[in-house]
Amino acid sequence: MSSNKESTVRTLLVALTVSLVASVFVAGSAVALKPVQLENRLLDKQRSILAIAGLGDNLSSAQVKEVFGSRIKARVVDLDTGEYQTAFDPLGFDPLKAAKDPKMSAALSSEADKALIKRRERFTTVYMVEQEGRIESLILPIRGYGLWSTLHGFLALKADLNTVVGLGFYQHAETPGLGGEVDNPKWKALWPGKTLFDDAGRPIIKVVKGGVDPASPDAGHQVDALAGATLTSNGVDRLLQFWLGEQGFGPYLARLRQQGV
Repeated sequence: MSSNKESTVRTLLVALTVSLVASVFVAGSAVALKPVQLENRLLDKQRSILAIAGLGDNLSSAQVKEVFGSRIKARVVDLDTGEYQTAFDPLGFDPLKAAKDPKMSAALSSEADKALIKRRERFTTVYMVEQEGRIESLILPIRGYGLWSTLHGFLALKADLNTVVGLGFYQHAETPGLGGEVDNPKWKALWPGKTLFDDAGRPIIKVVKGGVDPASPDAGHQVDALAGATLTSNGVDRLLQFWLGEQGFGPYLARLRQQGV
């Protein structure tokens, strides 16, 4: 074998060895870091729940764990019946994973799919702030498509199950400065106190373009659209109509009203 061929073979062997070592290192790091990543995601979600429920903002990890553990109760709900389901661990159950499982979810028709999520899980986790066994506020997971992405967030309701405590999104990929303004504290501050349903329990909350007229009798259930982000605003409006309706939490909220929470 010529020296040139030997040099080429050696170079290829070295490159292959380096690649294999790097691959093993990267794979090992990914496996080792996965529990940390999952823990951070859980903390971020819990931090969002606490902020939207008005139980604290900018909390440390230790504070999040303490406040969430002492003030928040999680329960799994059957969205079809509105009843609680005890077969799953509320803190371990993953509704988004269930939404991808044909055995745990259902495909939505184009007419029913206002939120543009394609499939809806049968079971999901709700969170509540309780005082002496009664609900002070209820936090519902919501999601739906905006302009570029699916917005994942929470909607917090007062004990009357009609008045907004807060709304916020913890994950999305909307355009910064436009649809990304769903994260703007000034816009989020427009939501508390708004009403969600009419006397018959039908969703009437609306995100309106052009600004809410304070003198209008509808002002109590309207919120200003995001400036320059019509499609994202429409997405927020649609996802609320979906999750507050019969395909979403409608049966669950109706059951709670009957029980007189």
